[in-house]
Amino acid sequence: MNDKQKIENCIDLYYEGCCESDSVKIKQAFDENAMISGYLPDGLHEMSLEEFAEFVDAQQPSPQEKGDEPFLEILSCEIVGDTALVKIKEAYLGMIFIDSFSFLKKEDTWRIYTKLFHVES
Repeated sequence: MNDKQKIENCIDLYYEGCCESDSVKIKQAFDENAMISGYLPDGLHEMSLEEFAEFVDAQQPSPQEKGDEPFLEILSCEIVGDTALVKIKEAYLGMIFIDSFSFLKKEDTWRIYTKLFHVES
C-alpha cells in the first residue's frame, strides 16, 4: 500500500468514527497531540483530540443511526516526505464542512496532526 492509500484509509477511519459517533476510531485516526480548530455558526472552536473525541461520542443517536446520508470527497492530497496536506469536503451533523488536514507519518503510520474546519453550509 502506498502513502496516498494509507492517508485515504486514515481519512475513511476518521469519517467512519464521525458517522458512527465512535471516539475509538477518532483517536486511531489522529496523532495523540492533534488539535482541532475551526468555525461553527456560533464562532471559533478549538479542541484537543480528547475534547473532539468526546464531542463525536456525544452525538447520540449517531448520524448513521439517524439515517444521515454520508458524503465524503477528497479534494486534494499533497505529500511532501513524511508530511501531507489534505483537503476534504464532508457532510456531518446536517452541515457541509471543508476540512484541511495536516498529516504526519511516524513509524510508517499516517495520522492527522491538525484539523482546520470551515462550515460551507
